[in-house]
Amino acid sequence: MENRIRERRKELGLSQKELAQKCGVSRQTVNAIENNKYDPTLSLAFHLARELQLTVDELFLPET
Repeated sequence: MENRIRERRKELGLSQKELAQKCGVSRQTVNAIENNKYDPTLSLAFHLARELQLTVDELFLPET
């Protein structure tokens, strides 16, 4: 699954650390998700989407 987390995070001027703190996870977790090395739980996916002001469907895309 691909995602737009890095792109959207930068658009909003957030660092990985800031986003991680808002979502209650480590910066390393955000980094791993951005690099497609870790799939977030459904709960975390919704939290990320809320913080990045997108829907889950807009944030996470099927692999092409």
